[in-house]
Amino acid sequence: AHHQSGHNSGVIHSGIYYTPGSLKAKLCVQGAALCYKYCDQKGIPYKQCGKLIVAVEQDEIPRLKALYERGLQNNVPGLKLIGAKEIQEKEPFCRGLMALDSPYTGIVDYKQVAQSYARDFQEAGGTILTDFEVTDMEMAKESSPESEDGLKYPVIVRNKK
Repeated sequence: AHHQSGHNSGVIHSGIYYTPGSLKAKLCVQGAALCYKYCDQKGIPYKQCGKLIVAVEQDEIPRLKALYERGLQNNVPGLKLIGAKEIQEKEPFCRGLMALDSPYTGIVDYKQVAQSYARDFQEAGGTILTDFEVTDMEMAKESSPESEDGLKYPVIVRNKK
């Protein structure tokens, strides 16, 4: 997480936006559940704070309802459409005609998650190299001779060292 992963926004997306039945939709919904479970197991703090997607104009309501239907088709937990009064109860400074309440959306410090993944990887015998100049990369046709576990490693990374 020293580079890009550590600067991830940390949003745990619920899966509302993706095309129903798509791999992205399935992986997003499943990934959110697994992320919360992993954080619980590892003691990594997160906030399942939810999110409101608010329609402020009448012509935005059909799109909001379409997002709601899409989220239901993607099996996003807890989705509901709420009215103006409920919007203000949840977010006192927010005004709108209707909102999609997505309580499963959350946030996490992704750098902590990535560092925990790194510890898991090292405890399983993996080595993490940083400041490593890659000079060549290719797809492997088979496992390397050093592979004792029988797993196939699809990428070979080389450097000058």
